[in-house]
Amino acid sequence: MAGGVGSRFWPLSTTKTPKQFLDILGTGKSLLQQTYERFKPICPLDNFLIVTSSAYKDTVLSQIPDISSNQVLAEPARKNTAPCIAYANAIIKSKNPNAQIIVSPADHLIINEDLFRKNIVEGLEFISTKNALLTLGIQPSRPETGYGYIQVDGEIKHESVQKVKTFTEKPNYEMAKIFHESGEFFWNSGIFLWTLNAIEKAFKSHLNEVYKLFDVFYTNIGKNSESNALNEAYIECKNISIDYGIMEKAENVFVQTVNFGWSDLGTWSSLHEHSEKDQNDNAIINGNVLLYDTRDCVVHLPQNKVGVIQGLENYIIVESKNSLLICPRENEQQIRQFKTDIRTEFGNDE
Repeated sequence: MAGGVGSRFWPLSTTKTPKQFLDILGTGKSLLQQTYERFKPICPLDNFLIVTSSAYKDTVLSQIPDISSNQVLAEPARKNTAPCIAYANAIIKSKNPNAQIIVSPADHLIINEDLFRKNIVEGLEFISTKNALLTLGIQPSRPETGYGYIQVDGEIKHESVQKVKTFTEKPNYEMAKIFHESGEFFWNSGIFLWTLNAIEKAFKSHLNEVYKLFDVFYTNIGKNSESNALNEAYIECKNISIDYGIMEKAENVFVQTVNFGWSDLGTWSSLHEHSEKDQNDNAIINGNVLLYDTRDCVVHLPQNKVGVIQGLENYIIVESKNSLLICPRENEQQIRQFKTDIRTEFGNDE
């Protein structure tokens, strides 16, 4: 899934070039490219499907030239993750109705990729003979208010797979602290494994109106009417996440508890956490920067830009193209609103 706009990573991430297409980590590869290469050892090239906005299809093909144009599924509108998955399901069904499916966001950080692939293979073994919806749950390292949580029932079903008891949306700090200390809760990674048969049953039971729209599209695949059928599905389809629409309602949901080093890289603070830092806990991601009396900051400047920062603590300092952000890290949840205000005031978010 590569259709998001990465609002919380503004000003580096913009509507024109969102974060999945950027080298956020300074590795020389975009997050999308890293995700693709992470799965290459266990997924045949022809089996990759990348769902993205129609505006980003050319970008995807330029960044991953190994794949063909028909492996990039261009959404005519952004309608959240449930329609995205339903669209991919229809295409997969036209190719292999007995498929096993891995659903992964294109913009996550995985530290131990060998362990990640081992866990994925274990998860595929679990779903291969069961009508099960499996999600990867991350062992929490701290009370975190930016992630959703999954509570488990404590009974191991297979390897590290347990039955899901409850899903909880992003909690406040006190509740996150209780979750962390209980040992029963795991972060919801948003990475899913299931068979096509299992996820189609779930759509029929819990999002039947979405299933019907994309079933009509399925019957038009390969015909002259395919494009119009896809547009109609997205016009009629509601905006809803797979978590809210299916995972929180289905009875056959399981979680595989893993600890391969994960972040959804949703915020500048999450990037700070996973970056190298100086003796004062400053993360300089890019640029030629001198810091004086400055602590716990994350700094990202253009490659050849020289910056001098003095007297700041716990700030985000980011410059990109014609935009500059200076914001306390504790207020970074407002960045989405900043971006909206800029579009209203100036007409773009560049």
